[in-house]
Amino acid sequence: MTGTHEVLNQAPPRAGLNEYLINPALTEAVRRYDAQWATAHLSDVGALVGQAGFQRDAELANTHPPVFASHDRWGHRVDAVDFHPGYHRVIAAAIEHGAHTACWSQPRPGAHVARAATFMLFGQIEPGHGCPVSMTHAVVPSLRFTPELAEFWLPKVYSRDYDPELRDPATKTSAIFGMAMTEKQGGSDVRANTTRAADAGDGTWRLTGHKWFCSAPQSDAFLVLAQAPGGLSCFLVPRVLPGGERNVFRIQRLKDKLGNKSNASSEIELDGTTGWLVGEEGRGVRTIIEMVAQTRLDCVLGSAAGMRQAVAEAAWHVRHRSAFGALLIDQPAMTAVIADLQLEAEAATWTAMRLAAAYDSEDRESVAFRRLATAVGKYWVCKRGPNHAYEALECLGGNGYTESFPLARRYREQPVMAVWEGSGNVIALDVLRAMSREPDSVEAVQNELMSAVGVHPAYDEHVAATRKLLAQISANPAAAAGTARRVVEALALALQGAVLIKEAPAAVADGFVAARLGPDRSLEYGALDPGLDLAAISARA
Repeated sequence: MTGTHEVLNQAPPRAGLNEYLINPALTEAVRRYDAQWATAHLSDVGALVGQAGFQRDAELANTHPPVFASHDRWGHRVDAVDFHPGYHRVIAAAIEHGAHTACWSQPRPGAHVARAATFMLFGQIEPGHGCPVSMTHAVVPSLRFTPELAEFWLPKVYSRDYDPELRDPATKTSAIFGMAMTEKQGGSDVRANTTRAADAGDGTWRLTGHKWFCSAPQSDAFLVLAQAPGGLSCFLVPRVLPGGERNVFRIQRLKDKLGNKSNASSEIELDGTTGWLVGEEGRGVRTIIEMVAQTRLDCVLGSAAGMRQAVAEAAWHVRHRSAFGALLIDQPAMTAVIADLQLEAEAATWTAMRLAAAYDSEDRESVAFRRLATAVGKYWVCKRGPNHAYEALECLGGNGYTESFPLARRYREQPVMAVWEGSGNVIALDVLRAMSREPDSVEAVQNELMSAVGVHPAYDEHVAATRKLLAQISANPAAAAGTARRVVEALALALQGAVLIKEAPAAVADGFVAARLGPDRSLEYGALDPGLDLAAISARA
């Protein structure tokens, strides 16, 4: 106590908790989708990321963002990006615990689910490092198109070592991957790319052009799209060539972003840069789309992890702070807000885990389901993230608006998931494309939706209306683009409703259907039917 006041009625630091064991939706989904064998591992990760020291590293990685140096002090071109040691400790821990490629290196039932849960636990506390972790995970199916490249690079991608030094890949046991697709003039329209590739006649190609967004430029290697004589093609571009010579990879600047501060995103130029063809010439989109499918799933995982952080921080605060004679959590208005935030987070978590489970199977139904459902989930879950973070931030009052607490950072972070790997319209149009070209994907998703009918009339009515929309699009595809967002939203809500009705506790499923699909649904968080079991729902936060 000082001479002026004593600090009272402030929540204690939210640290020293096992972030896995206290997350009921995640633990239940891991058990449901055949990854119960990973419980001990996930508990270890949950304890690690819950430590005050790990949280401090996450903060330092964002308050001391990466710094770019084009030249060293003697004038040599180095194109170096330096990170705070806290960033290196965070990503090293994620790699050590298999958040990148454990599902590929150790395949078994539930492997993708276990890896997804690991990724989410790390991303809940520090999301920026998840970008290179995700790209390293996602590069695996694309590399497999070219066996000789896969033979060299996959063992390094699978490694649990983290070595940030750029040197001859042959001398390293591990590797981190990035990707570089978009250009100034095209953005998501990668077929408008102007970067060109010329065959060097020795098994390599020479790339010349630019990339407008290249995240994690410190990575060991990248998948890059460029125009070859046979059409748009995919190339593997290492930062350091065999033998130790630096490849031509000129970083122009780092992007000054709204959020995602710990992660370096850059503009680069390629000028006679050496690359190796991945997949077939002229089939670059087909090759790299395998990587994009995986990173889109990770966008869902990242957004769901952010929602978990947001509601957990909000619930912690209101359980430890009193106002007007009672704990905030015991006051009906706040109970309803926390319950509603938890409904959103649980729907996102269960959806993310259901999608991850679809990648654990290669049967026709699972492949068709994930083709459409991943895009639908990416569109909706990622769009719900920013407003969810804001509402959680508001629960902390003025504290939430300060940089000393993590929710201001989370509020700035959440929009990137909706932009990365295709913003809203791009994803919505991709959904229409899948529906048109791969009708079995529509059938698979509809099978999922129909498996939950007969429990909640409001859900049944929503599914019927959604199927009517799908029929209208099928009958008049020329007009489909104008209703694309409406259709994707309807599909997303139906998908979330289906998985919650089938898998989540009754209080959660009832609450979600009433809040998102029922006749009294509201755009505002906290406007829930008081007849719902709000205490049971909020207790899961």
